[in-house]
Order: sequence, then structure tokens, then C-alpha cells
Amino acid sequence: MNSSTPLAERMRPASLDDYVGQKHLVGQGAILRNMIESGKIASFILWGPPGVGKTTLAKIIANAVNAPFYTLSAVHSGVKDVRDVIERCKTDLSSMFAGRQRPILFIDEIHRFNKSQQDSLLAAVENGTVTLIGATTENPSFEVIRPLLSRAQVYTLEPLTDDDLNSLLERAIANDEVLASHGVKIESTSALFRFAGGDARKLLNILDLLEQSTMPDDEIVISDDVVTKDLQRNPMAYDKNGEMHYDIISAFIKSMRGSHPDAAVYWLARMIEGGEEPEFIARRMVIFAAEDVGLANPNALLLANATFDVIHKIGWPEARIPLSECAIYLATSAKSNSGYLAIDAALDYVKRTGNLPVPLHLRNAPTKLMKDLGYGHNYLYPHNYPSHFVDQQYLPDSASGARFWNPADNPAEQRASALQQERWVKKNQ
Repeated sequence: MNSSTPLAERMRPASLDDYVGQKHLVGQGAILRNMIESGKIASFILWGPPGVGKTTLAKIIANAVNAPFYTLSAVHSGVKDVRDVIERCKTDLSSMFAGRQRPILFIDEIHRFNKSQQDSLLAAVENGTVTLIGATTENPSFEVIRPLLSRAQVYTLEPLTDDDLNSLLERAIANDEVLASHGVKIESTSALFRFAGGDARKLLNILDLLEQSTMPDDEIVISDDVVTKDLQRNPMAYDKNGEMHYDIISAFIKSMRGSHPDAAVYWLARMIEGGEEPEFIARRMVIFAAEDVGLANPNALLLANATFDVIHKIGWPEARIPLSECAIYLATSAKSNSGYLAIDAALDYVKRTGNLPVPLHLRNAPTKLMKDLGYGHNYLYPHNYPSHFVDQQYLPDSASGARFWNPADNPAEQRASALQQERWVKKNQ
């Protein structure tokens, strides 16, 4: 590999012995190491931020088990590409690769595949034509279809710790010929690790930048001052996409949550200027409207969803305007996470209590047998009663009286709460 190849590629490990981080998955006795050592690879999805080793881990696994390895990028591939690869995998299974591990199909950024593209994978994964390894920076629960999730375990990768980054730094200095030709002097690493932000690729890109800005016969100096100055002169040099997706989107969301419209617009501008996709920003605002504004102002979700829709119609640069308006609206809106807390509380209750039976009067009775068994018997139709309300049981018997929604202290929820009090508390009394 020549010196013009980026350091991150020159340092890409070929075995688990050189792999840095993710001990919970690849350490001694951990799930993925056991899978590799046993030679039995099941389909799975790696979820984690950029630069933590998702692609590298997939390649190490394929090499370790001597399996044919195919790669697709969800950014550039369509349904036809998926089908073509699956056909090649079928050929592998029936010819020269007989007796070896079944082919591994690695799909980077699998969250970018739409439903039809993901559907095209299902049969091949289910019948064993391929072992699927997906990589995503987005929560698979939101971005990957449920049938595919049911066929692939999800493993979470964490940002690298400072100790991990230090190990990577030491390995690069010891093993890379380009760095060795200069010699490296380490004075301090705080700024280096801070700018890297748990991202191995970002750390190595910064080292690349330091090497490129050092005269051929001079020693590379790593210090807080040198790193900061070089990055200020070259702000795009260290994988800005990672920062956009994690550091700045976090600041954007927290500014809206903290009701600071100026900060929200500032971070929005940083994302736009950095080349972030408008869909990514708008999707986060839809989630924010549901999770953080919630029932305090239900119109927020309508506006966020409308913003998501309109940016597809107008594109850049005009899309910046509805994005800005929505961010300001969400930041200045009343806030409540009571709906978010309510569903989490209900899910926890369901996990603890299992499948409690639906009361007979709430069950549907489309057949005579069901009616004879009492399905739907004595159900009271609320619209037949004054104020469209009648007191009857809606929860399972053993869950009667359970409370999941606790209204927040805002006018909209207090009005709803007062109406519930009038309906239920007075009736029960």
C-alpha cells in the first residue's frame, strides 16, 4: 500500500488481534469472537457511530471464516444490484465454494435502503443463500423493516474510549512507514482525542493532516496547540460527516429542547453549511416534535411532518427556510414528554405482566361462535350516551387501575387531565 493511501486505510486491521475497541463484542468470550472461532456466522446488523469499526469487523469476519464476501453500499445500490449479488451468491453455493462458509453480503448504511430494497433481501437471508451483515449509524428499530430485523441480531458498537484511541495512536506510530519516516513526538493528546470524538477514522485522518503539514525531514509533533491550529486551518480535513451526525445534531436537539431558538438556528446553519442532508434534519425534528413537544402542542408534529414533506418538493437552497421556521417553532413551543414516558411505562408493564387476556366485552365477534362465547357481550357504545362517554372497563382485569400517562404541567394537558377527572373520578365516586 503506497503512501498516498489514506492512513485510515493503511491501518485497517486484518484480524481481531489488531482490532481496537468493542471488547463487549470481540473480547475473549464475547459473542462475535465466539461466532468467529466456532465458524458459525449468523446474520446480524452492526449499529454505531462512524469510525468505530463496523466495516472493518465485517471484513475480518469474512476473512476469518474464509467466506466469499460481497459489499453493497445502500447509497449507490438498488433492488437490481441486490438481486444480482444474490444470484452470484447462489452460484457460489453450488460450485467452487461448496463446503465453505456461505457467502457474506455486507451492506453499508443499510438504513438508507427503502422497504422494497430491504424486502428483496428477505428470502435470501431466510433460506441461507447469504449471511447478511448490515452496518448502520441509525437506530435499526426505526430504519430497518421488522421482518428483516427478526432475521438478524442487532449488535451495538460504542464510540472508542480515550484508551482505545491511545492504543490506535501507538499502533499507527509503531507500524506505519510514513509516520516512521518522520518520527513522532507526543507532547499532549487531549485535543487530538477531543477532536477525534471516539472515531478511529477521524483520529487517523487528523494524523494524516499533521503528517501532510510537516516538512519531509521534520518530526511530527502531536500537542494540543499543534492539533488545534492545524484543524482550524483545515476545518474539513477530519471526517466532518461524523461530527454532523452526532455532535452537532445533538446540540441542535438539545437547543430546541432547552427552548433556545437562536442556538437551534445556529446549529441548523452548521449542518446546512456542512452539507448535511435535509431529510436527516427534518426526520430528527419529526421525532423531536413527538418526543419533546408532544401533547403540550400536538400541532408541532403536524408542522414537523409538513416540513419533512415540503423539503422533498423544493430542495436546496429554499429548503433552509421551512427547516428554520420549524426549528424556531419547536424551540419556542411548550414542551412535554408525557406521551414518551407513558408508552415506555406501558411497555415495561407489558414486559413484566405478559399477555393479559382482553376482556370479553372488548373483543370483536365477527362469527356466531365468537358471539356464543361471549365476545363483545355487554359492550357499551360510548356514542349512545350523554357526552359520548360511558363508564366501563377497558384494561385487563388484573391491570385495572394501572396508570401510565401522567399529564405534564402545561395548559393543553391540564385541560385534558381535568376532563379525564370529570369523566372517571366523578363517575367512580
